[in-house]
Amino acid sequence: MGRRIDIVEVGPRDGLQNDPANLSVDQKLEFIARLEAAGVRRMESGSFVSPKAVPKMADSPAVFAGLDRAKPTRHIALALNETGVRRAIEARADEINFVLVAGEGFGRRNQGMSPQESADMLARCAPLVLEEGIPLSATISVAFGDPYDGDVDIGVVGSLAAQAQRAGVAELALGDTIGAATPWDVRRRIDRVRMEAPDVFLRMHFHDTRGAGLANVFAAVEAGVDVIDASCGGIGGCPFAPAATGNVATEDVVWMLERAGFETGLDLGRLIDTAKWLETVLGHPVASSLSRAGAFPV
Repeated sequence: MGRRIDIVEVGPRDGLQNDPANLSVDQKLEFIARLEAAGVRRMESGSFVSPKAVPKMADSPAVFAGLDRAKPTRHIALALNETGVRRAIEARADEINFVLVAGEGFGRRNQGMSPQESADMLARCAPLVLEEGIPLSATISVAFGDPYDGDVDIGVVGSLAAQAQRAGVAELALGDTIGAATPWDVRRRIDRVRMEAPDVFLRMHFHDTRGAGLANVFAAVEAGVDVIDASCGGIGGCPFAPAATGNVATEDVVWMLERAGFETGLDLGRLIDTAKWLETVLGHPVASSLSRAGAFPV
């Protein structure tokens, strides 16, 4: 096909934030370096959130300080509020990803905000980012379902997307934080967001909690989305989303797309090796299928 699908690697942030293992700064930097060697050029390398709420990310300033800035990687910092945004700017983040929330129950537990309050916070923080010349993206978390409140109104997702566009967000991710989406949900919400925020590039963020992750990637790509979040090894989860498992595995997504003729620019063999290395430092198996079965053809 020759069409390019870009992968945003979220393993160093979303992948590690809820894992039982406690990696050192040096181990996190080695993880990032291995991903860079596999061709990753854009990744979430940490988050600037409350260390009490997400202790696994408390060392993000040290991780950003240790990055090899000579490499062509764009390192994304996640933030939820003005304090986090200012800390991310201070850490010299190449991009800041701001989290909006589509569900009331999850929003109160994850960031202490309602959906509208998260949009208001973005409107307040966006000028700080844009004045620094830093690219600003946003993720609408629990865009397909809230672990506490159930189904999420598609109108709320559309409204948040429209407000993100007005705030100056260049790219918007729809986050299936708890793995509740089906391919049909994916298409409906993509269509709604395109109607409400036609000037924003779309990215999709899927968790594989209920086994539909790769099917949802397929639906998004078929709908014309060219950017997909994924986590090496399929590691991940959210401290505030009960029973949520990891993101779709980077190597599984890359294998599926490249078998179909899409280009990703990533080295599948190195990704599989990195997933196997992760098992040694995390001390437990990872979820990805290719880390066990390997690629085909062999």
